[in-house]
Amino acid sequence: MKKNILSGIFFTLTLLFLKVNAQQTLNKTIDVGGIKRSYILYLPNLYNGNVNVPLLFCFHGYNMQASIQMAYGDFRKIADTANFILVYPQGSLMNNITHWNIGGWTLGSTANDIGFTRAMIDTIRAEYKIDTTRIYSTGYSNGGFFSFELACQMGEKIAAIGSVSGSMTPETYANCDPNHPMPVIQIHGTTDPTISYTGASYSLPIDTTLAYWNKFNKTDTAIVKTIANINPIDGCTAESHLYNNGLFCNAVLHYKIIDGKHAWPGTTTTNAIGVNQDINASEAIWNFVSQYNIHGKIGCATLGVKPVKNNLSKLKAFPNPTANYIQLNSTANIQYTLCTLLGKIVKTGTLTVDDPRINLSELSFGLYFLCTDYGTLKIVKTDE
Repeated sequence: MKKNILSGIFFTLTLLFLKVNAQQTLNKTIDVGGIKRSYILYLPNLYNGNVNVPLLFCFHGYNMQASIQMAYGDFRKIADTANFILVYPQGSLMNNITHWNIGGWTLGSTANDIGFTRAMIDTIRAEYKIDTTRIYSTGYSNGGFFSFELACQMGEKIAAIGSVSGSMTPETYANCDPNHPMPVIQIHGTTDPTISYTGASYSLPIDTTLAYWNKFNKTDTAIVKTIANINPIDGCTAESHLYNNGLFCNAVLHYKIIDGKHAWPGTTTTNAIGVNQDINASEAIWNFVSQYNIHGKIGCATLGVKPVKNNLSKLKAFPNPTANYIQLNSTANIQYTLCTLLGKIVKTGTLTVDDPRINLSELSFGLYFLCTDYGTLKIVKTDE
């Protein structure tokens, strides 16, 4: 009897020990080019080191701290149930102010934040079981700007991004070179006094930022829905604008916070007017980005096939396989995008009735996807 009681106590203590050790908030430091950088890493309840789990970065705003962002844009409860590792990186100082280097209004910065992000990924991969096809980035204000910078400059690592009260600088926009179609969720207040919804010299209008990613992803026009105004005392309302059916089933989602301020909707750290409580930004971001991996929407059976719009549904390409040119049996002008198997765009253009051919001679041999508004074709490029 005594032995059974002791065994039960030992078993209970063991479970408590494992639980405590599974859910941890760890302060980490790494060396990036001889500079010490730091981040907070949160291991969720369910993490056991046996399976690969997603990784989500959440970047703080200008003149903020990682610890403040962890409370302000809190993903910890979501991580505990969805089982992903959560990282709150710490920005470095520029003129004694913490920031992320995004060009534009941080042009004086020498911070290698892209290198810092790469180093964090490499270090975390070495220490924990990470699904490298499901690495996501989000952030608030300056951190939202930096998430767009990552999508533009480090897309081979990032599967999807989210931005709250951030946009793209003109420099990020001009130098953007995404590696693959990129799912984007953008949350922004229409009366944001810090990062104007209609833009400024240092920040693109939100509509322009959305237009860039919708054009790049080749999404449909928006489906607009009004969000239930469950908290009228916050002084603002919300709409969702969903641009669906992009390449590889990707999408762009915009939460437009009518009369919203420079804030993280759903945060529990403030109840100020203009901080929307009809949506929870953390939940909205995770629900969106978690649908995707680096290849597109998870489980997308049609792999980027857009809805057939007319009688060109029998579109064919010939010769296929080919070493040089392919030609389509088109009787109309068609815009196309040619992607690799991993989703990297290698060629875009318009096929005309007079010239329905695409030159593939400069491409490496392998499998490609030719995406049009009328369907997606598999193209095999040979080396001779």
